[in-house]
Amino acid sequence: ESGGGGQKTFRTLLAVPAAATDREERDGEERLAVSDSQPPADAASPVERGIFWSRELEEQVPPGFAAEEAAAWLSAARAARVASLERGGCGRSSNRLARLSDGSRACVRYGINPEQIQGEALSYHLAGVLGMQERLPPMALALVEARGRQWEPVREELRGSHWAEGAVVSLTRWVDNLTAVVAPAPWGAEAGAGRRLQPLSAGELVGLSPSQLVELVQWSDLILFDYLTANFDRLVSNLFSLQWDPRVMRRATSNLLRAPDGGLVFMDNEAGLVHGYRLLAMWDPYNEPLLRSVCVFREGTARRVAELHRRRSAAAELRRRYRAREPLWARLGFLSERQAELLQARVDFVHRHIAHCRAQ
Repeated sequence: ESGGGGQKTFRTLLAVPAAATDREERDGEERLAVSDSQPPADAASPVERGIFWSRELEEQVPPGFAAEEAAAWLSAARAARVASLERGGCGRSSNRLARLSDGSRACVRYGINPEQIQGEALSYHLAGVLGMQERLPPMALALVEARGRQWEPVREELRGSHWAEGAVVSLTRWVDNLTAVVAPAPWGAEAGAGRRLQPLSAGELVGLSPSQLVELVQWSDLILFDYLTANFDRLVSNLFSLQWDPRVMRRATSNLLRAPDGGLVFMDNEAGLVHGYRLLAMWDPYNEPLLRSVCVFREGTARRVAELHRRRSAAAELRRRYRAREPLWARLGFLSERQAELLQARVDFVHRHIAHCRAQ
């Protein structure tokens, strides 16, 4: 678009707003609630009503791991035997790549402590609550029992792994042909130049290709997800490393990969919700500016955040989903009361931020 209306439509995209006043937040919430009554933007615009990705653009986002496909894999993986365990390809040296008796492969992650596996599992199910679970590979918990049916074929390998008998590990579906992802503007080169996170200008947005816009849709979900879970082990860790590596933002983003169809895959979320919540004072100075750098959202994501805010139900809905879908949930337990309060507080913060963006 080249007209004045197009410029106005794009002007808030990925802006870094100042702190909202109570009036702005209140007005923003009212406008968000009635946004359906407003006329849609021009069909050629990637943004509708100022802050939502267009439906046409969202339809171009690769589907990721469909719910039916994920459920089928999880059912098969829980029933399958572990045929072999191999080193390499799955992160830290204590992890293994498992070949399952049904022919599939899975990364078996053994946490340095149980809270990492708990964080991985809870982050996976929080993504389901938020409507973005298709971006995470299917993940199930498993109990290490050398004499149990599932692990019996790899009893000898288990002896060499130094895994504790009775430990809970995570099984994450292995995905082929993934490639590294470098952060796009405004988080990439601009952040690497030592400047504050900058808004993406209307002119730059107009010139972006469809594939670049499709990637930005996914990044907006990723940054919101990592703020809610306080996950510091992705883009935040790269921003932290700028202090001694000025070119780090031009390198691959940690724990984020791209599928051949262009879909982003949010990998290895074990820092989320539990470990990350213990370290908020260290990492929120990076997580908060990242969230504020996004002022355009998937409408479905914004609606789910608004509902969790209105009902004050973030922890309750996560607990319900986790207990219904993970047979081993009781082995790791759930969030503490304090962690549940932090999750709700972060949902509320995101909701206020979205309302402030709307008020602008």
